Amino acid sequence: MKYYLIVGEASGDLHASHLMKELKARDAEADFRFLGGDLMKAQGGTLVRHYKELAYMGFIPVLLHLRTILHNMKACKRDVLEWNPDVLILVDYPGFNLSVAEFVHAHSPIPVYYYISPKIWAWKEYRIKNIKRDVDELFSILPFEVDFFEGKHHYPIHYVGNPTLDEVEAYKRENEKDFGRFAEDNGLEGKPVLALLAGSRKQEIKDNLPMMVEAASVYEGQYELVLAAAPNIDPEFYGKVLRGSRVKILYGQTYRILHHACAALVTSGTATLETALFRVPQVVCYYTACGKLVSFLRRHILKVRYISLVNLVAGREVVRELVADGMSVGNIREELSRILPGGNGRTAMLQGYEEMAVKLGDTGAPAKAASLMLRLLKRGVGRRATSDSCR
Repeated sequence: MKYYLIVGEASGDLHASHLMKELKARDAEADFRFLGGDLMKAQGGTLVRHYKELAYMGFIPVLLHLRTILHNMKACKRDVLEWNPDVLILVDYPGFNLSVAEFVHAHSPIPVYYYISPKIWAWKEYRIKNIKRDVDELFSILPFEVDFFEGKHHYPIHYVGNPTLDEVEAYKRENEKDFGRFAEDNGLEGKPVLALLAGSRKQEIKDNLPMMVEAASVYEGQYELVLAAAPNIDPEFYGKVLRGSRVKILYGQTYRILHHACAALVTSGTATLETALFRVPQVVCYYTACGKLVSFLRRHILKVRYISLVNLVAGREVVRELVADGMSVGNIREELSRILPGGNGRTAMLQGYEEMAVKLGDTGAPAKAASLMLRLLKRGVGRRATSDSCR
């Protein structure tokens, strides 16, 4: 079969590459064409455009690059129709992908599958109308989404498990926990590691990393501060943000850092879930300008109580979230003291991680998704005539 996939950032590239691997294992004639990244490219097929050419986040960056975004979107829509795949598989990135879904739905019988559903339960819930109209099959990786889509909006979805669980478990299974080797390979002093995961976008790094470092710097005598650098951010940028601090910057070793870390300061996103699955106590840090306004909007506009996946999956506050005006050097430092070894909040957080892991379920998400997709496609489920009669 012919599969056209679209992702818009590094996490999507990772998840889509594993899905492609599982599709190939079940379909010897699998042919891929995609907007994606290097991990997807390694699985074979044709890379039409790299996600780095698509990943503009925030009002100002989007406005400045609007012409490029619209050009890429138009070219993508045209390319999907010309290649005429057996299925279009969209991965997260809703602003771009839902527009493509609408176009493909209106101009072709190509079934549209969405892997890693848009997080409309937190923001822009009105998009459910677009999803019901333009998406044939939705594959969720968060257990609480089942009640949201099926219970609240009467839109049937498939919960396949969370691929991050597969990725973390595979890493731990294949890599021994040799701290001495880790320290030697990276020129570390051998002190316990305090991990910093400050996001993958320049603005969030500028907003969060300096405060995180300042808060953690009081522990430099006992711990080594290690930054898990984003692959798309060059060292010069980090150098300017950190202004000569003693933080060790490591690229391509996020899982290795978490494997050896005692605690972590983490911005929101998939990194909070990865940190929890490595059983590393964490403080979620997400500063934004106009903090009081953002906090007000969060209370009155966002549909969910939490921003971290750990708390969302658990359904309660397992990790402390310091967001907008709640994030300060003093608050970070106070929460960090509670989760470091000997802290009075460390044991409870680790117990909360176990509760969260139970709710995520078993490993095997990419395999389950691939098997289900092929079964549906071979039965013709998801073709426009079928799906429209069921939605």
